[in-house]
Amino acid sequence: MTAQAQVIKTRLPNPVPPVDVLLQTVLEAVAELKARDVVEIDVRGKSSVTDFMVVASGTSTRHVKSIADEVVRFAKKLDVQPLGVEGEREAEWVLVDLGDVVVHVMLPRVREFYALERLWTVGDQPPDDEHVVHALEQGL
Repeated sequence: MTAQAQVIKTRLPNPVPPVDVLLQTVLEAVAELKARDVVEIDVRGKSSVTDFMVVASGTSTRHVKSIADEVVRFAKKLDVQPLGVEGEREAEWVLVDLGDVVVHVMLPRVREFYALERLWTVGDQPPDDEHVVHALEQGL
């Protein structure tokens, strides 16, 4: 009896794609399923958890879940496995954590309630001229 060597096939993971490639892939995925009101938020320097957040709305719980599933499917084409997917059961707010990009797909009423865009963009916008003039008039 001769022993045959078994070949174990292993595959080294591919390097993580650049963040701009991952972000573009996420945007293509949400566009594919016609997500509404898609916003990308650059949180570099504001969060140590991720570089970008993408917030999108779905028209129903089924649509929200389908959009999140499409994001996962598109990410896998890049050999990116989600670090986590949360909220699929209720599908009112599904979070897909892809590391450098975190995707939030929400029903409009949930999105309005939590207002993630406002939370992460406070202070990003320069004050408009009217507020500046008012502040100067007040001596501030």
